[in-house]
Amino acid sequence: MSLSNDILATYRGPRRVVSRLLGMGHREDRALAILMGACLLMFISDLPRIARTQHLEGGDTTQALSYAFMGWLLLWPLLFYGVAGLAHLVSKVIGGQGTWYSARLATFWALLAATPLALLNGLTAGFVGEGPALQLVGLLWIGAFGFFWVQGMRAASAEAAV
Repeated sequence: MSLSNDILATYRGPRRVVSRLLGMGHREDRALAILMGACLLMFISDLPRIARTQHLEGGDTTQALSYAFMGWLLLWPLLFYGVAGLAHLVSKVIGGQGTWYSARLATFWALLAATPLALLNGLTAGFVGEGPALQLVGLLWIGAFGFFWVQGMRAASAEAAV
């Protein structure tokens, strides 16, 4: 399936998609590409908010964009590797059978699959600004990421048990 079809399929059945991705074999390059693609889309989702903030406050847009770019493509990937490692350790403590790789893939895929809602959150932040609409969309985005992540970790644990 194409990447966009996999993202859509994740909204219908996240465990099936993660199981299929894990069934393709241990490919660290695939996991890294998923993470970097997700981080790039997260940076893009941040652009409207940055533009709005800099316009209203009169700040340096180029500097703000540079900081966001460096953050999303250098710092956040390292953080997500750490989060995936912690998720694997927590999974092991509660009886999970997944591997380090499956925890990384589940975490990175959850982030990528939730990016359509992150893009909507960015547009809401840029065009509407602070308020209940932004909070609602942000809650939907975080909720989707959390749901996809938990279901992905469950799929990772089930794959290892087979």
